Amino acid sequence: MAMVKIYTTPTCPYCMQAKMLLKNKRQAFEEVNMYDVTTEERQALAQKTNNYRTVPQIFIGDNFIGGYDQLASLERQGKLDGLLAD
Repeated sequence: MAMVKIYTTPTCPYCMQAKMLLKNKRQAFEEVNMYDVTTEERQALAQKTNNYRTVPQIFIGDNFIGGYDQLASLERQGKLDGLLAD
């Protein structure tokens, strides 16, 4: 099973939806609160995500897939399970 990391904030409804989708698929994930991320870590994250500025920021393995909309789109297209299985 792929390692999933999701950067969130506590009150973000899209973060909550992304986590619920992953939980419903019984997919383990590491959640990182953006309020706990240092300035240096934010800069490194910005480079990995091409300056993506909203949350959630979701990685499957080393691949940045985007936010909740992209995660839900992968699920609707039937592609998410394949990514999670790698």
